[in-house]
Amino acid sequence: MHKNFLAWSAILGALSVTLGAFGAHKLKELVPPETVSTFQTGVTYQFYHAFALLAVGILYANYPGPLMTWAGRCFLLGILLFSGSLYLLTIFKATETVGLNKFGIITPFGGLFFIAGWICMALAFLKK
Repeated sequence: MHKNFLAWSAILGALSVTLGAFGAHKLKELVPPETVSTFQTGVTYQFYHAFALLAVGILYANYPGPLMTWAGRCFLLGILLFSGSLYLLTIFKATETVGLNKFGIITPFGGLFFIAGWICMALAFLKK
C-alpha cells in the first residue's frame, strides 16, 4: 500500500504545481480575485497533503498497519473533497454556471478527512 501512497503523492504534487501555475497566470483573466483566492486555497491544501501522503508512504515501513493506511486514505479523500470542491466552484464561476454553487458544502467534509488523517497518523506513532 505504501507504494500507492508514494505514487499518488508524486502525481498530486505535480498536479499542484500545474494548477498553481494556471492559477497564478491564466485564471486571473477568467474570474474575479476572490475566486482566484478560493482556487489557490485548494492548490495549497492539495500540495500540503501531497507531502503528507509522501510522509505516509515513507513512514509506513516503520509504522505499518491500518492506522497509517487510513491516514493515507483520509488524505486522499480530503484532497478529493476539499480541493476538488474548490476547483469545481472555480469552474462554475468561470463558466457562469448557475445553481451548482452548492458544491461548497462538500469542502468542510474534506477538511474533516484531513484532520482524521493527521489523527490516524498520530495514533499510528503512539501505538508502536
